[in-house]
Amino acid sequence: MNLNVAGRHMDVTEAMKAYAMEKVGKLPHFYDSLQSADVSFAADAGEYVVEIIAHGKGKSTFVARHQGKDMYGCLDQCVHKLEQQVRKHKDRVRDRQGPTHEESTATPERE
Repeated sequence: MNLNVAGRHMDVTEAMKAYAMEKVGKLPHFYDSLQSADVSFAADAGEYVVEIIAHGKGKSTFVARHQGKDMYGCLDQCVHKLEQQVRKHKDRVRDRQGPTHEESTATPERE
């Protein structure tokens, strides 16, 4: 998965980049079709804003944004939101797939 980390109106330290890569790097465990993610950090009126945009196969795009006083906490909340979105999407995709051929042609056993 390609990962881009950028900062707006601030410099992103190496520690923040490493932390973002560690946290966002775990997202493909939930959904294999994720191809890239963009993490942006911004300082806005004394608070930090973290936004993560993850792109998957097809037209699936997942966006999470959180604003708060702690940048690490904002990143954790964004990753949590993305995990929920990805799990929900994966469940929808799995539910759309019908029963397998063996399940549909199997005869029920009677006692």
